[in-house]
Amino acid sequence: KECKKRAAELRDELLFKQPESSHLGDCPICFIPLPLPPRHKNKMNEVSYHLCCSKSICLGCVYESRLKIAEQSLEQKCPFCRTPYPEDDADAGRLMKMRLAANDPVALGAAAGRCLAEGKFSDAFKYAKQAAALGDLHAHLHLGYLYMEGKGVEADGKKGNYHLEESAIGGHPTARCNLGKGEGQWGNHERAMKHFIIAANQGSDVAVEQLREGYANGHVSKDDFAAALRAYQRAVDATKSPEREAAAEIAKL
Repeated sequence: KECKKRAAELRDELLFKQPESSHLGDCPICFIPLPLPPRHKNKMNEVSYHLCCSKSICLGCVYESRLKIAEQSLEQKCPFCRTPYPEDDADAGRLMKMRLAANDPVALGAAAGRCLAEGKFSDAFKYAKQAAALGDLHAHLHLGYLYMEGKGVEADGKKGNYHLEESAIGGHPTARCNLGKGEGQWGNHERAMKHFIIAANQGSDVAVEQLREGYANGHVSKDDFAAALRAYQRAVDATKSPEREAAAEIAKL
């Protein structure tokens, strides 16, 4: 019993430690933190995923690269690996198959996400399991959902929670917020608020909304709520740059 208790304590120490960054990390070109994806579909995603190298690149760097290439009348290529952009869906499919054949964890995780969106849950589970074994945090999030809902695999709440925790520990704010919501539903409000504070520190607006509700219900102190709001704003500001702002303005045209 003592060993199990200590193991649970050590797990919590790991679980509630603030990650150094979100699961997205920094742009591999400008080394500025990548912004989290927008919650609403009508808002632009400021990160571009490239099939050729499985890199997520900020729109600022993509815009700068395309501008220079256009000025010199050169072939449009990936800003990171310099592979020519796919000409059509068949070419994009070829690049995707190459990354999957190479057991690229990001490509496998992306394939899991596509299958999940298409309702192909067994395939989603297969790809997510492979990707998670190779360390992809988004794949752990997918597995958490699949196990919790029993889609593509037999329902197992314990396994689902484990994968959500692995994703959150690695820095995925969506997994963190899902854990927080789950704790709140069980009445564990202190643990829930801890999760939301960590996610807010990563720039999650979902976490800020949950903290605002928690503050209104007396589950988080005024000081802790205010500190989380300041940390949230710092995280959002850290993702900004003149190049990204210029790219966003061009994209609106």
